[in-house]
Amino acid sequence: MSIILYHLFLLFYKTGIRLISPWNRKAKLWLEGRKGLFDRIRAELATAETNRGPVIWMHCSSLGEFEQGRPVLEELRKRSPGSRIVLSFFSPSGYTTRKNYAGADHVFYLPLDSPRNAKQFVDLVKPDIVLWVKYDYWYYFLVELKKRNIPLLLISGIFREDQPFFKWYGRLHRYMLECFTHLFVQTEASRLLLRKLRLTGNVSVSGDTRFDRVIAIAEAAEPLPVIERFCGKAPVIVAGSTWEEDEEELDHYANTHPDLRFLVAPHDISEARLQEVEGLFRHAIRYSVFANGPAVPGAGRGNPVPSGVGRTVAGRSGWPEPNVLIIDNIGMLSRLYRYATITYVGGGFGDDGVHNVLEAAVYGKPVVFGPVIEKYIEAVELTESGGGLIIDSALEAEKVFNRLLANAEECRETGEASGRYVQSKKGATELIVKYIYENRLLTS
Repeated sequence: MSIILYHLFLLFYKTGIRLISPWNRKAKLWLEGRKGLFDRIRAELATAETNRGPVIWMHCSSLGEFEQGRPVLEELRKRSPGSRIVLSFFSPSGYTTRKNYAGADHVFYLPLDSPRNAKQFVDLVKPDIVLWVKYDYWYYFLVELKKRNIPLLLISGIFREDQPFFKWYGRLHRYMLECFTHLFVQTEASRLLLRKLRLTGNVSVSGDTRFDRVIAIAEAAEPLPVIERFCGKAPVIVAGSTWEEDEEELDHYANTHPDLRFLVAPHDISEARLQEVEGLFRHAIRYSVFANGPAVPGAGRGNPVPSGVGRTVAGRSGWPEPNVLIIDNIGMLSRLYRYATITYVGGGFGDDGVHNVLEAAVYGKPVVFGPVIEKYIEAVELTESGGGLIIDSALEAEKVFNRLLANAEECRETGEASGRYVQSKKGATELIVKYIYENRLLTS
């Protein structure tokens, strides 16, 4: 890609966002969040403590990348408590969810890439070190940091042959990689691909920091009384980050197995989406309704819900107690998987592929997901380890669930394989932080 084509891409991107914003909530938030952005950044930083230590800037495309970079950020904060942390997001889904993240001193949107925006943003933030998580490469920001000799590290990078870096037209993308002081990649395959670009001395295979993150979450997990009350002593299937395609693979099984409990956490919890989920699961109740309603004696033990408690899809009462709990909040999913007998991770029937299988695997539970996993090395490796199970239809999902529920030994062994896989991959955070301190990069 030439610089002219890159400018055309930026122009079309911004124009497209403006055109769809009246109908697309995410596009609208993207535009609104950047109105007066530099004035807000300038005002906030003007009141910041000027006598604090070095400034750490971490950039994430969205929420998933934030969770990936978070272990490194929190370890740096622990070791350098006087540092000032700036966190930036490109996507509204990351910013709106983490704009009040207590681990950062400042949380901003990243301005759209341009020479002027990059210079102005770096002038204001004045970072001593920059952590770029996984991807979201923006030419002018990266060039500006290289020009100023500011240490720039890529965290948990992952590379594939079909990416522009490795194509004849990818010179601009290749130059962006040359802007990094060091690239920490997830796999040996990624390192070998970068070697073809003559990037060798500044590339390390550190693994994926998400392993450290999910292990920390699991170790710090506290009981969820509402979930325990709903599940009782019944076998539990937790379905996380689901889309409509996933729910259509699960609804018949849930609707025909009242003795099981299902925790369904849709990826999108807009009202329209929640109503769609309710339309699929006949005996469902939302978490917010169940949590705030009167206690249901015997919930999870086969006793009926009294008339008027909660609600079902059709708005009727008097059904046997709900066996599906629809999670209508953000932030609970990573703690839900611990209650599962079997876990199901959504996304594997969509074009973008499966979501975070590690959040489920860390608890030592079988992890079931759809077939679109080729871009996600952790899902591929989890399957190879024996902890992940791929399904390609509702019928196959039912066969897998029935087999695991009927065979406690197989269920246990599959879950143990998941747990061993996650534990075997920990340590990326320590490698990255060690590099930063050994090379004295965190200095003001």
